[in-house]
Amino acid sequence: MISMKESYVEVDSGAELFVQESGEGDPIVFIPGFTFTTEVFSKQVEFFSKTNRVVVIDPRSHGRSTTVLHGNDYVTHGTDLASVIRQLNLKNVTLAGWSFGCLTVWEYFKQFGGSNIKSMVMIDMPPKSLSVNENDWVEGELDDIAAIYTTNLRDPKGQRAFITDYITQVMVQRELLPEELTWLVEQSLKTPYYVAANLFASGMFSDYREEAEAASKSIPTLTVVAEHWADTALGYINEHYPESQVEVLGGHMMFWEYGEQFNAVVDRFLQGQ
Repeated sequence: MISMKESYVEVDSGAELFVQESGEGDPIVFIPGFTFTTEVFSKQVEFFSKTNRVVVIDPRSHGRSTTVLHGNDYVTHGTDLASVIRQLNLKNVTLAGWSFGCLTVWEYFKQFGGSNIKSMVMIDMPPKSLSVNENDWVEGELDDIAAIYTTNLRDPKGQRAFITDYITQVMVQRELLPEELTWLVEQSLKTPYYVAANLFASGMFSDYREEAEAASKSIPTLTVVAEHWADTALGYINEHYPESQVEVLGGHMMFWEYGEQFNAVVDRFLQGQ
């Protein structure tokens, strides 16, 4: 059994982040994506805590962290991450962000620089979510993104329908057991729909192209890309931040579905630093 320390870190007045820690060694901090929680990284915690100090967080208004009506944006999430790193006294950190969690990592780099970052693992997220350039790596068509915001994220039923479709069509490649799908949906729904809408808008209108380029030039970076948009993503990365190492694997949640393969890819990258 893995020995897991659980705590709450106050990052703002009335806002605490739930944090889990395990293992010893150079720290790796895992940041989940839009509305998800520490629980999705269980396979990474089990693997990397044998050699590293592994820290996983529930961002503001996610999971077991405080749900608040302020700061539900990725600028604030970057500041929150810095507060966790400071209060836990983490040095030479590997930051591993998944999906919108990558925005948190890039925002941290934008605000605080890379002096305390040993390496970065960016899991399947373009640095700019929307573009009018049809050749860019983006989250989706503008009309589709607008429909999610204006229709799905207006109430709990719409949020549930959106995340269910996203899990089955984008995140996981195999057919999920009913209990697996229920569990994944429930992880996401711990964030209320009205907060999810704020986070969605913040993520979709973010632009971290400059940070992605600058970070990859100064910090060893691994970008893991899902198979379904690999051709577009590889071309985009090669144009905008070619210094990043790139691996292609599975769907958007490849670290959960293909945990062993994903962990091996990241471990090779870390061992090379």
